[in-house]
Amino acid sequence: MTVDKKQGYGADSIVVLEGLEPVRRRPAMYIGTTSQYGVNHCLNEIVDNAIDEALAGFCNNIQVVLNENGYLTVFDDGRGIPVDKIPKYKTSALEVVMTNLPAGGKFQVGAYKVSGGLHGVGASVVNALSSHFIVEVIQNGQLYRQEYKKGNPVYPVKKVNQSILNFTFNKGTAVSFLPDKEIFKETIEIQYSILKKQIKERAYLIKNIYFKILNNKTKEKLAFYFDGGIISLIRDINRGKKVLHDPVYIHKQIDDKEIEVAIQYNDSINEHVFSFVNVINTHEGGTHLTGFRSALTKSVNNYAKKILSEKDIGDSLTGDDVKEGLAAIVYVKMPATNLQFEGQTKTKLGNSEVQTVVQQAVSEYLDVYFEENPKVGREILAKIFLAQKARLAAKAAKEAVLRKGMLEGATLPGKLADCSEKDPAKSELFLVEGNSAGGTAKQGRNRKFQAILPLRGKVLNTERAYLDKVLSFKELKDLVIALGMGIGENVDYQKLRYHKIAIMTDADVDGEHIRTLLLTFFFRHLPDIIVKGHLYIAQPPLFKIQSGKKIHYAFSDTERDGIIKSVSEERSNAPAIQRYKGLGEMNAEQLWETTMNPDNRILKKVMIEDAQDADYVFTMLMGDEVPPRKKFIVTHAKLANLDI
Repeated sequence: MTVDKKQGYGADSIVVLEGLEPVRRRPAMYIGTTSQYGVNHCLNEIVDNAIDEALAGFCNNIQVVLNENGYLTVFDDGRGIPVDKIPKYKTSALEVVMTNLPAGGKFQVGAYKVSGGLHGVGASVVNALSSHFIVEVIQNGQLYRQEYKKGNPVYPVKKVNQSILNFTFNKGTAVSFLPDKEIFKETIEIQYSILKKQIKERAYLIKNIYFKILNNKTKEKLAFYFDGGIISLIRDINRGKKVLHDPVYIHKQIDDKEIEVAIQYNDSINEHVFSFVNVINTHEGGTHLTGFRSALTKSVNNYAKKILSEKDIGDSLTGDDVKEGLAAIVYVKMPATNLQFEGQTKTKLGNSEVQTVVQQAVSEYLDVYFEENPKVGREILAKIFLAQKARLAAKAAKEAVLRKGMLEGATLPGKLADCSEKDPAKSELFLVEGNSAGGTAKQGRNRKFQAILPLRGKVLNTERAYLDKVLSFKELKDLVIALGMGIGENVDYQKLRYHKIAIMTDADVDGEHIRTLLLTFFFRHLPDIIVKGHLYIAQPPLFKIQSGKKIHYAFSDTERDGIIKSVSEERSNAPAIQRYKGLGEMNAEQLWETTMNPDNRILKKVMIEDAQDADYVFTMLMGDEVPPRKKFIVTHAKLANLDI
């Protein structure tokens, strides 16, 4: 979808609604948060302005530069923000765009048909939240510049002879800003891994646009260019998985809305569906995703009724049956003036009419596709009926457990040493490897707020395990009961009994394996615990170093060497060094002092920076396919630190 290139884009395309002052007073209203994520959001707003030019057909190159001095710079070779004066305001359009909320071409019908920056407030909000902001525009071979301090112009827009931003395109816009430390008190550094993912994601969605990232701090250079669009993205999502068929690609224009959908089933039991509107990742879904799910379920049921008897079909397939092994992209492009998002951070689409058009496009295409591709249709049906069978078995197993009141916390596991604290926010649960270490942990803990659940042996690998199998494994069932929030479709996060859950295993290969198995369980079956920041890895010391009566603990080889050096300088006698291989080698007092005492311990929070990459790693390491795992082991063998 593009704009008529003959149509004008001048000062009369800019509309002003109100001033800029509210932004600095309540920044979270405009960027969601003033944490590190907010810094990333600011950069995204500037990148999305460049992407709007690409979507309109005027930009081919977008470059992001992370400077050593903390400035974040975005270049594009689009038309360049208009610099002529708006008669009504007697001010350059560039200054109006950068200093008013909201103001921009997105409010003028025809200036942008498709836009990622919904409210037109992106640049002005970033300007308001920056201690220093520079914009340069090249139009008709002439370079213009304006600078701002905390949203206020330092001087009017002026012609200049040389770029101070190293602007090398022969047309377009360059924006460089330094996030204000008064606003972003936590940090003004972006989260680089998230930036890379977002830029790569956008390169998939806007095919044939060249994206470049230059990180001057690490000297890393990255470039992204995809000509396959969302088909390339769906293949990337299914990387490392066994797919059942080639991607199904749906592309349809309905009135002023362009719908693109890609579908490809794999042999896993997990679902990976991503939705976008005008290149914005709608993490919380919305009406476009609802329309897609409804159409897919309906089309699959219609096809099943056509080729199977009533006896073979049994119960109608549900949305939950259709989800298993589904990888899909739902991408809608539509006029920016009609968009209805929930909040400036654009995480959920609200346009009710979009549900209808997506449902129509997907239903019509799939009904014909299944008829013309019966082999693929039957393959998908077989996968879905298997999922239905497993779902019903899991439901029966779960209901059997529920009837006994086991998942409701009525009967806590006998081996759980619970804490007396009733406030989940103050309560901690340590998952300890083995009964021996569990006994030590029970003796060393603070009984008021710390609970201990010993786990005997290695738990089930739940990468490909259905819920009935999970609940039939005693150690995992005990864990679910102890957590109190249930599992599966009826999980109730509000009932979680501990807001800190720490995995505490031995510092050896077996301990690391158990930790990986537990991480797999949480990632696949209780992901909210990770997403909401409740899962941690305890860090018991690796070494005890004793010199005379003094005892030191080291958590790494480097720390051990430093302690030995400092002790040797103080005393003539060499210290005794003990390498801890198991938690049971420490007594209760030592375990408390080094690993469980909030004043001294180290707990590593488990976080998901990139769900897609995390999914790939878990599939590769814990799944059925051997070749990818073997390749990973051979590639990283030299990095392994084995205690043989």
